[in-house]
Amino acid sequence: MKPTALKFLSFIILLIWSIPLNAQTLYVDVSRGRDDAPGTQSEPLASLEKAVVKANTFSGEEPITIKIAPGLYIIKSALAIRDESNRQVAEKYTFEAMVMPGDPDWAPAKMPVIQCVADSNRAGKLKHASSAFQIARNHVVIKGLKFTGNPNPASEYYYVIERRDSTLTGLEISQCYFIGEKNSAPIQGGVFAQGAGIRVDHCIFYGVKNAVMVFLGIRDFSLTHSIIYGAYEGAVWYGYGQSSNMPFTFSDNIVTNCNYFWIGYRGAHANYEFANSLISENAFYLGFNEEDVKPDRLNKPIEQSIQKVGKVTLSEVQTKGIPKDYLNLSSSSPGAHIDAGIFIR
Repeated sequence: MKPTALKFLSFIILLIWSIPLNAQTLYVDVSRGRDDAPGTQSEPLASLEKAVVKANTFSGEEPITIKIAPGLYIIKSALAIRDESNRQVAEKYTFEAMVMPGDPDWAPAKMPVIQCVADSNRAGKLKHASSAFQIARNHVVIKGLKFTGNPNPASEYYYVIERRDSTLTGLEISQCYFIGEKNSAPIQGGVFAQGAGIRVDHCIFYGVKNAVMVFLGIRDFSLTHSIIYGAYEGAVWYGYGQSSNMPFTFSDNIVTNCNYFWIGYRGAHANYEFANSLISENAFYLGFNEEDVKPDRLNKPIEQSIQKVGKVTLSEVQTKGIPKDYLNLSSSSPGAHIDAGIFIR
């Protein structure tokens, strides 16, 4: 075979091998994309809605990745993340910022901002409730995104990331901001999830009503390296049922200026294990949920290196714009020695 023919054949083989991988990766850019584009890096889609519709039709036999460029993404109807073949797929389905916190060229303006403006798009007992991500498949990963509250006055309850099916497994949320403002753009719940394998890592929840809410079928739950500041109902709601204690990880977190640090259910848990965290300046420590939340003085958590005194100070916006480490702990704050915040050290 001639050298030119051999090179051509090699090119064709490489192209064929690359098609399945490229078919499972979509790019979204609200500034320069268009929704009739193929979703490649050079011709990205414009909206997350279109990317999700397209990704849901993929085989699920390879990892699916949606890479999101900087910009403001307005969600008018929930992103229904599912597998249309109705199979319990094993590969990951990832939403990821093109520039991640900690990358050399990262800056606050490089972070994709997700804002839901829906009035009511959520099933369940609550009326006038909305959510941005409605997850109905296994192994979903969400990384490097900033979520703000829902300013639509017709939405009384806004849950940012929601997984209602308690039979599902695998939900990883990493290096995300959840920023609410209760008088104008509230967040009822940052993460509302059921099922196994829920892992929240290196996230910041600021001014949300409830940060992490997990309920039925909880198993292999992990909340680590995160900051929860100003949750005005409860920082964490933790589920019920015999599986709710196995396995369980809570470590390297900052929880402060909240109403309740932790809300469980009467008689559901013998104890909790909290490690290497600062939990201070909250109105209440443990609570239990019946018709109303009440202080829980019966459960005695196992505590390892838990600091309960210290007024946390954050790196906040001042007159000179947004600091690169905004809403992370200032270097002089109590708890600054804990590896918590948006950056992975």
